[in-house]
Amino acid sequence: MAPLNQTRKASQQAASGDTDIASRLLAWYDAHHRDLPWRVAPGAFARGVRADPYRVWMSEVMLQQTTVEAVKAYFRNFVEKWPTVEALAAAAAEDVMKAWAGLGYYSRARNLKACADLVALRGGRFPDTEAGLRELPGIGAYTAAAIAAIAFDQPAAVVDGNVERVMTRLYSIETPLSEAKPQIRALVEKLVPRTRPGDFAQAMMDLGATICTPKRPRCMLCPVREDCSAILTGDPERFPVRLPKDDKPLRKGAAFVAERADGAILLRKRPEKGLLGGMTEVPTTGWTARIDGATTAEAAPFAADWRRAGQIGHVFTHFSLELEIFHAHIKRDAPAGHFWSVAHEISGEALPTVMKKVIEAAIPGATKKQPTR
Repeated sequence: MAPLNQTRKASQQAASGDTDIASRLLAWYDAHHRDLPWRVAPGAFARGVRADPYRVWMSEVMLQQTTVEAVKAYFRNFVEKWPTVEALAAAAAEDVMKAWAGLGYYSRARNLKACADLVALRGGRFPDTEAGLRELPGIGAYTAAAIAAIAFDQPAAVVDGNVERVMTRLYSIETPLSEAKPQIRALVEKLVPRTRPGDFAQAMMDLGATICTPKRPRCMLCPVREDCSAILTGDPERFPVRLPKDDKPLRKGAAFVAERADGAILLRKRPEKGLLGGMTEVPTTGWTARIDGATTAEAAPFAADWRRAGQIGHVFTHFSLELEIFHAHIKRDAPAGHFWSVAHEISGEALPTVMKKVIEAAIPGATKKQPTR
């Protein structure tokens, strides 16, 4: 719980200055907004120009726990392949997973396809309210608020990591972030203006991404610095307050890269549900987020002249993984449940980043785009 005097101070500050904060922030956004491929220009709604809900939705799903710079190329590729929600719904799920490969958090891709399927069945129209949007697969509270505000100009409180940082500094919220989220949301709700709420939401995100950054915030350039309590403390970087993180457990296992004489690599598809669900991988031992797998060549799925090719590490959300890599040249048909992917098709397979690391450790350059033969 926040100290009573701190909560009262934050509430009074919001009540007294919310209109002025919003107007200054919007003026700053008009001059300094980021040019992003899914956005329309500031003030577009007043000119009768509406953001495409399909593009807003896709960008917000991709941006969950991923940086803007990482998303840009994926977004452009998706909208080029599937320019409408109906086109995405008509796509094969495997093609969607392949296009998503490398972006991480693969349940998002499965939900993206499921949501497109449902919206297409409903005539291709996204709901224009937070409540309606939350009924769609993969759309939680934040994403529903973001789409409602940005695509439909609804007065929704959009709170992502950037906004949390801005708000905890603006009001010097001492409560640890994990416990302060309801308080932050309530304060944002008081700041949301009646006009241009979509621009306001994006302005808050841009402020956190470009000015109110985690390290070395550029406070002298901030349009709301006169209202910021954290500046008065002399240590804005102290906010948001976080509880100490638990160390991530380290899991171990082995991965086996089998190569055919023509450069083809033996792959298999992971189960649809669970970690990396529906993605493609080389054979591995039975590691999970909770248990280790075997780490020696003796655990290979079939006999071959397996030679150690190195070790890779990868960090997932809740655990770290360390894999011993083994490589062998083999002459045989693909075992049941496996398939051969020829060299020029490897780069287009639905390989998550961890599997690309595995293959690259055994065969450098194998996952890079190859010329067709």
